[in-house]
Amino acid sequence: MSEMQLVGIRVEQPQQQPVLLLRESEGERFLPIWIGQAEATAIALEQQGIAPARPLTHDLVKDIVEALGRTLLEVRIVALREGTFYADLVFDQDVTVSARPSDAIAIAIRVGAPIFAEEAVLAEAGLAMPSEREDEVEKFKEFLDTISPEDFNPGDTALPE
Repeated sequence: MSEMQLVGIRVEQPQQQPVLLLRESEGERFLPIWIGQAEATAIALEQQGIAPARPLTHDLVKDIVEALGRTLLEVRIVALREGTFYADLVFDQDVTVSARPSDAIAIAIRVGAPIFAEEAVLAEAGLAMPSEREDEVEKFKEFLDTISPEDFNPGDTALPE
């Protein structure tokens, strides 16, 4: 199992489909996961430090977990079956809850929990990007810094440059 870092969200053209991008903390592989608009917005808002006027669902889940005195220890991307990723939320006291990776990651970044991916998932869906392509990674990170939640509006086809 490899620890992963959240790189961010990008929008794949021409379908305007959001892609969650994770990168191995100690490695060269990236893991792209196609997600829904709402989850992309929730993740992007949290990454940008924007607090909505009312809590989003992922904020509510975080608040419920804390109110119940539980701790989210980690998120694991555990499987890829027929093009669908599966994740587990791992809590204290040996409690594990199955979740969509996008929801699990949206919650994890709100509580600061680490994200891991099973080796089988990385072997099947991970994309290796050697260190000599680090310039491209930096450009991609700069692009991620320029996107906003409005970029996820399906009726708007313009993307930031």
